[in-house]
Amino acid sequence: MRKLRTLTTVYDTGTVLIVRLPTAEASYEVAREAVAGGIRAVEVTLTTPGALDVIRRLNAECPEAEVGAGSVLDAESAYASIQAGARFLVSPHVDRGMLETAGRYQVVSICGAATPTEIVQAASAGADMVKLFPSSFLNRDYARAVLEPLAHIPLVPAGGVSPGNLSDWFDAGVTAVGVGSFITKAARRETTEQYPVRAAARTFLQAVADARA
Repeated sequence: MRKLRTLTTVYDTGTVLIVRLPTAEASYEVAREAVAGGIRAVEVTLTTPGALDVIRRLNAECPEAEVGAGSVLDAESAYASIQAGARFLVSPHVDRGMLETAGRYQVVSICGAATPTEIVQAASAGADMVKLFPSSFLNRDYARAVLEPLAHIPLVPAGGVSPGNLSDWFDAGVTAVGVGSFITKAARRETTEQYPVRAAARTFLQAVADARA
């Protein structure tokens, strides 16, 4: 079952790469390099120019990866993303139209939520996972406190996640994390690596493995 494969990929790697870059070509190239570095779940946000085409290309050329769509705000964008081949849908909020469309076509849904009420509402409405957003403001102590009564809900923080704070997040009980600039902007940092995005992906995945251990 394809949906199970997608969920298993996120659970096993503990990582969703969030690609939000100024051009379609940059998004495609960075995602390809990250997959070469071991990333297996890639979210291309619909705020990216040509996002649906990027999703199509990645699906065709990176069969080892689960490619999804982010910033999916409603049923219409959910359907368009699924038609482009998205295996999972991510929203910054709880939208029942998105969740119903994901359920209808059996793709994974990850809804954004901040408060305990929103988190429970997202799960009750059918979200497979709940994105703690924005986690740069809702810190690890907050996640730990929320998960004490809601440990049955898979929580995925997104925003401000780096190898330096991964242990705190996983100690708090989260299921996986969303990472963006640490990997997607690796090529902009000074480095001796020939393939900096690949190297950043490997570094992040190893940090996840260490944090979980």
